[in-house]
Amino acid sequence: MKTAAQSQQAPMTVNLPQALTASVDKCLESWKASARVSALWQKDSTVWTGKDEAKWLDWLGLPVSELEKVEQYEKFAQEIKSSGFTDVLLLGMGGSSLAPEVFSVTYGPAAGYPRLHILDSTDPQQIAHVQAGLETKKTLFVVASKSGSTLEPSIFMKHFLEWVKGELGDNFGAHFVAITDPGSKLEAEARALNFRNIFHGLPGVGGRYSALSPFGVVPMCLLGMDVRQFLQIAADMAEACKLPGADNPGLHLGAVMGEANLVGRDKLTIFTSPSIYDFGAWLEQLVAESTGKVGKAIIPVDQELPGAMELYGKDRLFVFVKLAGDKTDHGLQNEAIEKFLSTAEAAGHPVITITLKDKLHLAGEFFRFEMATAVAGAVMGINPFDQPDVEASKIETRELTDAYEKTGKLPAEEPFFTAGQIELYSSVENAEAITGGAKQKSLSGMLASHLQRLNSGDYFALLAYLFMDHKEIESTLFKLRMAVRDKKQVATCLGFGPRFLHSTGQAYKGGPNSGVFLQVTADDAKDLPVPGARYTFGAVKAAQARGDFRVLLDRKRRALRVHIKGDLKTGLETLKTAMLEALS
Repeated sequence: MKTAAQSQQAPMTVNLPQALTASVDKCLESWKASARVSALWQKDSTVWTGKDEAKWLDWLGLPVSELEKVEQYEKFAQEIKSSGFTDVLLLGMGGSSLAPEVFSVTYGPAAGYPRLHILDSTDPQQIAHVQAGLETKKTLFVVASKSGSTLEPSIFMKHFLEWVKGELGDNFGAHFVAITDPGSKLEAEARALNFRNIFHGLPGVGGRYSALSPFGVVPMCLLGMDVRQFLQIAADMAEACKLPGADNPGLHLGAVMGEANLVGRDKLTIFTSPSIYDFGAWLEQLVAESTGKVGKAIIPVDQELPGAMELYGKDRLFVFVKLAGDKTDHGLQNEAIEKFLSTAEAAGHPVITITLKDKLHLAGEFFRFEMATAVAGAVMGINPFDQPDVEASKIETRELTDAYEKTGKLPAEEPFFTAGQIELYSSVENAEAITGGAKQKSLSGMLASHLQRLNSGDYFALLAYLFMDHKEIESTLFKLRMAVRDKKQVATCLGFGPRFLHSTGQAYKGGPNSGVFLQVTADDAKDLPVPGARYTFGAVKAAQARGDFRVLLDRKRRALRVHIKGDLKTGLETLKTAMLEALS
């Protein structure tokens, strides 16, 4: 007989090859026999590596503890609504921005509540685009930063503080809110600047596990969502995740993810119903940043289109988060995904389907996947709560921005190949391999040589430090990504910087050396100053791209950087033509 908590959870169907079924069953029996689920809930670090895991497990109690605070959040949201605010702009990165983005895209504002926008890019055009759609007097700015010292939210705040001060004078503080851990630098700044409110996160909750913390719940309330029901559904899932064996939805999913990884099925390929498509962007960070380290990783593959079965190797694990009866025009329809996954299952691929009865039940999936990722980390023998390689990129970026502060420019660099407005950069070793393997000394020849380095079981990641324009730029890059998948028969990823640095970037650097990377950067047509700094937003973005690339090269990754000089649209079309020629 099902408990009340179990009856509330979305059903999960698991279809695995025989050998994987056996290993998952053995894993579940082992967890049950050793009472490991109980140990996990008691915050016993020996479930993982016996290091500092215990200090990062406060997410386990979030659904219940946040339910106790809902009244205060709802009162604040009502105050914002009554004050005539029409828009909320959340300034954050990674764990502080991805869950709120899911809530904004998936649910939107309730009647009379403000629209929620997310800014998580240092691209000057992106910032200007977001700002152009806002009216100063009717916008609330939410600065979200767990540590309170993360570069991007800090400079976003400086930019918008200056803008609002110029428009509203001394009343600017009433338009700002902070979400941060107690005692942070941001909290001190918010108090000094007389922010309208400050909400505290929990120090024992890591950023990527914070969807059900104030970092997610406050934006939910500002949208006018039914937060009480949302958190109750998550609390029911948490309760079900205390069960000792296969009936535990998080344990079961995590055992599949972990055991699949151990046999080389390390590409978690995510499908979602069209109305909940943005859930994959949050799931990418959770899985990649948690599992991508010490040469191991589950690589999340989001929003690939289904293709013929011969395009997929034995490195795939498919998961479909399905909203029953979803009929919207955005994205793939349920029927098309189900047909594809039925074929994949018949071909011997592992397939998991989770069926939600309504959009609000996505609440349970935030907790289920958090638990599953923690379990998968234990199966893989890693600490899923640290991110050792994220800091490496930050250090490189800081060195470059410090250099800019001193000299007014970034250090000079030399391309190893130039074709018109396109320049190619890499390490000496990569440049020699690419040039030596090129049958033609042309842009398409160089790209073909780089892509030829993809082997079975590898993945291709296209990393763009560009304006995330869905109509043109993202659409063009998505087509190139899919062209690589179809020709090279490998898993593919598309990420926009710097947001992916706080997400999949950890796995790209800390995971296995199975990625082939193409970074795309470009000159900025227009730049924006950072108040109080010599460097600009364009310089920060360039430093982040170069810092990210340096770390990839330090890790001996097969990485190539394409830089577009001059007009972006023309250069992107040149790159597209050369890439398609390279693949043909």
